[in-house]
Amino acid sequence: MIRAWLDLSTFGTFATLGILYYGTALALVGVIFLSPLGPRIKTLNGLVAPFFSSVAMLFALLTGFLANDVGDRNRQATRAVQSEAGELRNIYTLSVAAVSDMKAIRIALKAYAGSVVHDEWPAVEGGSSSQTDAAFDELLRRISDPAISRDDSNAVHGALLNAAVRVATARAIRLSLSSDRTNDLKWISVLILGLITQVALALVHLERPRAMLAALTVFASGAIVALGLVALQEDPFDGIFKVSPQPLERLLALADTPAVPEILTSPAAPLPPK
Repeated sequence: MIRAWLDLSTFGTFATLGILYYGTALALVGVIFLSPLGPRIKTLNGLVAPFFSSVAMLFALLTGFLANDVGDRNRQATRAVQSEAGELRNIYTLSVAAVSDMKAIRIALKAYAGSVVHDEWPAVEGGSSSQTDAAFDELLRRISDPAISRDDSNAVHGALLNAAVRVATARAIRLSLSSDRTNDLKWISVLILGLITQVALALVHLERPRAMLAALTVFASGAIVALGLVALQEDPFDGIFKVSPQPLERLLALADTPAVPEILTSPAAPLPPK
């Protein structure tokens, strides 16, 4: 249920929060001042403002912890994507600088990056794609070729293998973050605490209906804005604040057979006479 709400559009997210908290405010005012239960509820009159503050503090603390978790996960997702793209570019650069022809590695690299962008990234639940798994296996098979150590050097081969391992690590982090659902219980707790805070606000305004409605409306407005903005960032790979796949998309524009810089092909200039 909570996941279905988090997957709503921006309008749906704020509309749902508005119905929940504004509706609760109207319901509390109606029950206390318009229903037969009103006189019995008003016998609780005498609760002081610090009672409300204690509940509101719990709501604020848990909301802050939730917002921090969401923000930290988005930062980790950004770093994972940047790291994955950076290590792939390192592999590309090493393949260009090597003595032997590593065009097959560059083709496999672009096939993997394209599979990530087109097959794996659009996955709703953030699961791995079988096409991307196969593309990475092909890239790793090309990089693991023993001929690289023979034709170039052990250092070049080791650097390529280490970069490939770091690509796999960054991809695993990206996939784990996109499928992480550990915050669902925290969201339920925050939403319920918000409702309890509204009840506490109502209990300290039992004799003043207009003041109660004003206090409940102000709190509801603040809760809707705060929780709505945090909810829009819940999924780091979906929504209006999602992490962009642009670093990986740039790899698709790299040439399979890059041109040799002119400075490397031109004859060396003679040294000036002494």
